[in-house]
Amino acid sequence: MNSTHPSLSTVQASWMNPCSWILMLRIILGLTAALPAFALQAASGVVGDNPISIPDTHHQTSQRSVTLDGQPATLSRYERRDGRNAFLEGEHFSTVIANDGTLKGFANISLDLVGKPLPSRERAEQIAAEFLRKAAPDLLTSLRRASVTPHDEPILLSRAGHNETVQLTGLKFKARSLADGRWFWVIVGSDEKPMLFERDLEWATLLARRKTEQWLHDRWIKVQDAQQIGKPSRWSLPWTH
Repeated sequence: MNSTHPSLSTVQASWMNPCSWILMLRIILGLTAALPAFALQAASGVVGDNPISIPDTHHQTSQRSVTLDGQPATLSRYERRDGRNAFLEGEHFSTVIANDGTLKGFANISLDLVGKPLPSRERAEQIAAEFLRKAAPDLLTSLRRASVTPHDEPILLSRAGHNETVQLTGLKFKARSLADGRWFWVIVGSDEKPMLFERDLEWATLLARRKTEQWLHDRWIKVQDAQQIGKPSRWSLPWTH
């Protein structure tokens, strides 16, 4: 009887096999569709096991598609809800997220961090290492530490109808990946938290400046926007980072 009629288990197995393939196909399609959602989630605050917290005082004001060394990414900008210095070169919290969800960088440019004591170089390096362990552990596998030095970021302020620029100072932990030769850094602010992070930076040795685009830096963005609309720029290219 068993030789002439297939058993129930055999029939179930033959039925489950194509169904399993259909289920797998649906899962794959679902994951593919979820990739942009993951990138958006990363841009809004969650990257790996390290939450990049958007300040409660801020809200998203823009999002644009950009490229970093030819690779697509998304630049998201958040400005203060109360409108304080909410303009290019003013206060902002920005993120750059690659299409695969990798955090390429973020910046917290805040007046609240200006003019306060900085941690020691040793403490800043500890903070940078802890941040990298959570947000970019691959960078810790093979690196060459270059320096830990003070670094200034300008903030344009509007006070009583007048504009002025102040310097936001942090301690910059700078290193190079021995795996691909690219640079990365973490700048630690007066609150003992990373205030700026950038990774996978190409360097133009002959020009003694970075080659990778500077989407986290407003003066550089102003130059790009001016060139896009065909207007001559009043700024010299600020390749200073």
